[in-house]
Amino acid sequence: MASSSRYDTNKVCCNSHPDAPLIEDYRAGDQICSECGLVVGDRVIDVGSEWRTFSNEKNGVDPSRVGGPENPLLGGSDLTTIIGPGRAGDSSFDNFGVSKYQNRRTMNSSDRALINAFKEINAMADRINLPRTIVDRANNLFKQVHDGRNLKGRSNDAIASACLYIACRQEGVPRTFKEICAVSKISKREIGRCFKLILKALETSVDLITTGDFMSRFCSNLCLPNMVQRAATHIARRAVELDIVPGRSPISVAAAAIYMASQASEDKRSQKEIGDIAGVADVTIRQSYKLMYPHAVHLFPQDFKFATPIEQLPQM
Repeated sequence: MASSSRYDTNKVCCNSHPDAPLIEDYRAGDQICSECGLVVGDRVIDVGSEWRTFSNEKNGVDPSRVGGPENPLLGGSDLTTIIGPGRAGDSSFDNFGVSKYQNRRTMNSSDRALINAFKEINAMADRINLPRTIVDRANNLFKQVHDGRNLKGRSNDAIASACLYIACRQEGVPRTFKEICAVSKISKREIGRCFKLILKALETSVDLITTGDFMSRFCSNLCLPNMVQRAATHIARRAVELDIVPGRSPISVAAAAIYMASQASEDKRSQKEIGDIAGVADVTIRQSYKLMYPHAVHLFPQDFKFATPIEQLPQM
């Protein structure tokens, strides 16, 4: 077996054919000269994956000898031991057939509560198509609340829902309480209470929501063209600047602006259609629309192409 070349002591090559490419035999761990077949290196480390694991294996045997990725949010960094099921008559069972070793003991109640909450946050995020960054922020918020023991007596599901709502606000993609409530098992009132308690306990804050935060998503779900979306955004912004809708929530103002812009275009949408997407009642849209209608001339952008003149817009 040859070692290194006379030209470069740090390069593994064949002494007789120093320029010949080497063939790596991963199974045997050898490096072989492609010209003469001489083994010039052995015990090569295979940096590939150890096993190929398929999720649809019929026998249910997982050949992998490594666990899942570490979770820094758990107390033991997720480095726990899972005891597999033993065979019948195996020494892992006592005389009464009861397993001597329990997996429950390998994880404390704190980590178990965290894992269940993380699963709930991930499930809620999947239902409304939220990205991984928001899930990670919500998990961190829940971890801080859990470690600080600031919300004793509140259910973990309610805290998890509130953490997801805060994470959406902080990441700049806010969701309404009704949207979070729709994918959660908790009432809107309970989520709102936990939301306020978490902000106070963690001494954090969230940016105020505006009409523009929801406009593109609402218009996209209503299949409205870009021209109507731009007009609705302009109408809502002008209504807030002129203080036409004092005390109205940004969601109801956005819904009323979409209704006004759609009624003036060829793509008209009813109050019920908009209310179902925005999560507000028809009467709420009408109340905001009533305040905006007398000032409609000053709300529409100058380049808007009217399919229905302002004078013919619906009057509530």
